[in-house]
Amino acid sequence: MIGPSIRIKGEVTGDEDLLIQGRVEGTINLQANEVVVGESGEVRADVHARTIRIDGKLDGDISASEIVTISRLGNVRGNIVAPRVTLEDGGVFKGSIDMDPAEAGGKPAKPAPKEPATIGQVDSTPQLDLKRG
Repeated sequence: MIGPSIRIKGEVTGDEDLLIQGRVEGTINLQANEVVVGESGEVRADVHARTIRIDGKLDGDISASEIVTISRLGNVRGNIVAPRVTLEDGGVFKGSIDMDPAEAGGKPAKPAPKEPATIGQVDSTPQLDLKRG
C-alpha cells in the first residue's frame, strides 16, 4: 500500500497487488496483479495490470488483461485497453476505450494516442458494464 502521505516518482514494479492512497507519477507495471487507486489516490502514470480499479484520480493510459473498473468516485483521463470495462454511475472518464486487446497476440496492446477523445459522465444508468461480446 502507498499511504496518503507517500509520493513516488518513477517506475513501480513487483509481484503483488497494490493499493494507492497517495501520489504516484511515472509508470506502474504489475502485469499479473491488481492495482487499486483509492479515494485519496492521485496517479499521473501509465498503468499495466491484470485488474485495475479507480476510486480516486488517474491521468494516464490504462492496460488491463482482465477488467478496468471506474467507480462512482473515480476520475480517469486517458485511454483504456482491456477486454472488460465498467463505468459506475457518477464515474468520470475522458479518453478512448479499446476492448479488443487480442489484436496484440493476447497481450494488452499499447493504448492509442490521445487525439480522438470522448467525454463521458454516466448519470442515469446505475452501472454501465461493457463486455467484449
